[in-house]
Amino acid sequence: MTRYGIKDNQVRAFNKMIRISHQKLNLVCDMVRGLPVDRAIDVLKFSKKRVSDEVLKTLLSAVANAEHNKNLPVESLFIKEIWCGKALTMKRIMAGPRGSARPILKPFSNLTIVLESGVAPEKKNTKKVTK
Repeated sequence: MTRYGIKDNQVRAFNKMIRISHQKLNLVCDMVRGLPVDRAIDVLKFSKKRVSDEVLKTLLSAVANAEHNKNLPVESLFIKEIWCGKALTMKRIMAGPRGSARPILKPFSNLTIVLESGVAPEKKNTKKVTK
Protein backbone atom coordinates (compact mmCIF):
# COMPACT_ATOMS: atom_id res chain seq x y z
CA MET A 1 0.00 0.00 0.00
CA THR A 2 1.33 3.44 -0.86
CA ARG A 3 0.41 6.51 1.07
CA TYR A 4 1.41 9.93 -0.20
CA GLY A 5 3.63 8.24 -2.79
CA ILE A 6 5.66 6.40 -0.11
CA LYS A 7 5.85 2.59 -0.23
CA ASP A 8 5.86 0.28 2.78
CA ASN A 9 9.66 -0.07 2.72
CA GLN A 10 10.24 3.71 2.48
CA VAL A 11 10.26 6.55 5.00
CA ARG A 12 10.75 10.26 4.64
CA ALA A 13 11.74 13.28 6.69
CA PHE A 14 11.42 17.00 6.08
CA ASN A 15 13.40 20.01 7.21
CA LYS A 16 11.75 23.30 6.41
CA MET A 17 13.01 26.88 6.50
CA ILE A 18 16.75 26.17 6.41
CA ARG A 19 18.55 29.52 6.24
CA ILE A 20 20.58 28.91 3.07
CA SER A 21 19.97 29.13 -0.66
CA HIS A 22 18.72 26.05 -2.48
CA GLN A 23 21.77 26.07 -4.80
CA LYS A 24 24.17 25.66 -1.87
CA LEU A 25 21.96 23.03 -0.26
CA ASN A 26 21.77 21.09 -3.52
CA LEU A 27 25.58 20.74 -3.59
CA VAL A 28 25.44 18.81 -0.30
CA CYS A 29 22.43 16.79 -1.47
CA ASP A 30 24.38 15.66 -4.55
CA MET A 31 27.20 14.33 -2.34
CA VAL A 32 24.97 11.82 -0.52
CA ARG A 33 22.33 10.93 -3.13
CA GLY A 34 22.04 7.14 -3.54
CA LEU A 35 24.48 6.26 -0.73
CA PRO A 36 23.82 3.80 2.10
CA VAL A 37 22.89 5.57 5.33
CA ASP A 38 26.07 4.75 7.26
CA ARG A 39 28.27 6.01 4.41
CA ALA A 40 26.14 9.17 4.01
CA ILE A 41 26.47 9.94 7.74
CA ASP A 42 30.26 9.73 7.46
CA VAL A 43 30.30 11.98 4.39
CA LEU A 44 28.15 14.60 6.11
CA LYS A 45 30.11 14.53 9.38
CA PHE A 46 33.37 15.31 7.62
CA SER A 47 32.01 17.78 5.08
CA LYS A 48 33.22 21.37 5.34
CA LYS A 49 29.94 22.82 4.08
CA ARG A 50 27.97 24.77 6.69
CA VAL A 51 24.62 23.22 5.73
CA SER A 52 25.86 19.64 6.12
CA ASP A 53 24.82 19.72 9.81
CA GLU A 54 21.21 20.42 8.83
CA VAL A 55 21.25 17.63 6.22
CA LEU A 56 22.74 15.24 8.80
CA LYS A 57 20.01 16.18 11.30
CA THR A 58 17.31 15.47 8.71
CA LEU A 59 18.95 12.17 7.72
CA LEU A 60 19.09 11.01 11.34
CA SER A 61 15.43 11.98 11.71
CA ALA A 62 14.56 9.82 8.70
CA VAL A 63 16.54 6.91 10.18
CA ALA A 64 14.65 7.32 13.48
CA ASN A 65 11.36 7.34 11.55
CA ALA A 66 12.32 4.10 9.80
CA GLU A 67 13.33 2.44 13.04
CA HIS A 68 10.43 3.60 15.20
CA ASN A 69 7.47 3.91 12.83
CA LYS A 70 8.06 1.13 10.28
CA ASN A 71 10.48 -1.24 12.08
CA LEU A 72 12.91 -1.25 9.15
CA PRO A 73 16.48 -2.53 9.69
CA VAL A 74 18.89 0.41 9.79
CA GLU A 75 21.72 -1.56 8.14
CA SER A 76 19.78 -1.96 4.88
CA LEU A 77 18.65 1.67 4.47
CA PHE A 78 19.89 3.84 1.63
CA ILE A 79 18.98 7.30 0.36
CA LYS A 80 16.43 6.71 -2.38
CA GLU A 81 15.63 10.38 -3.01
CA ILE A 82 16.88 13.66 -1.63
CA TRP A 83 15.81 17.03 -2.92
CA CYS A 84 15.59 20.64 -1.89
CA GLY A 85 13.45 23.53 -2.94
CA LYS A 86 12.93 27.22 -2.39
CA ALA A 87 11.07 28.57 0.60
CA LEU A 88 10.50 32.24 1.33
CA THR A 89 13.07 34.98 0.80
CA MET A 90 13.51 37.70 3.38
CA LYS A 91 14.04 41.06 1.77
CA ARG A 92 16.16 43.66 3.56
CA ILE A 93 17.50 47.04 2.53
CA MET A 94 21.07 48.31 2.87
CA ALA A 95 21.93 51.96 2.54
CA GLY A 96 23.65 52.86 -0.69
CA PRO A 97 25.52 55.93 -1.87
CA ARG A 98 23.79 59.31 -2.23
CA GLY A 99 20.73 58.27 -0.23
CA SER A 100 19.85 55.28 -2.40
CA ALA A 101 18.99 51.78 -1.20
CA ARG A 102 20.39 48.39 -2.13
CA PRO A 103 18.37 45.17 -1.72
CA ILE A 104 19.61 42.25 0.38
CA LEU A 105 17.93 38.89 -0.31
CA LYS A 106 18.12 36.25 2.41
CA PRO A 107 16.79 32.96 0.97
CA PHE A 108 15.43 29.94 2.86
CA SER A 109 15.16 26.34 1.63
CA ASN A 110 13.23 23.13 2.30
CA LEU A 111 14.81 19.66 2.36
CA THR A 112 13.16 16.26 1.86
CA ILE A 113 14.87 12.89 2.31
CA VAL A 114 13.32 9.54 1.32
CA LEU A 115 15.01 6.38 2.61
CA GLU A 116 14.35 2.89 1.30
CA SER A 117 15.14 -0.50 2.77
CA GLY A 118 16.95 -2.90 0.47
CA VAL A 119 20.06 -3.00 -1.66
CA ALA A 120 21.26 0.34 -2.99
CA PRO A 121 21.54 0.43 -6.79
CA GLU A 122 25.01 0.99 -8.21
CA LYS A 123 25.76 4.51 -9.34
CA LYS A 124 26.46 4.82 -13.02
CA ASN A 125 29.36 6.98 -14.12
CA THR A 126 27.69 9.75 -16.11
CA LYS A 127 30.87 11.63 -16.95
CA LYS A 128 32.10 11.13 -20.49
CA VAL A 129 35.78 10.64 -21.05
CA THR A 130 37.07 12.33 -24.18
CA LYS A 131 40.45 11.68 -25.69
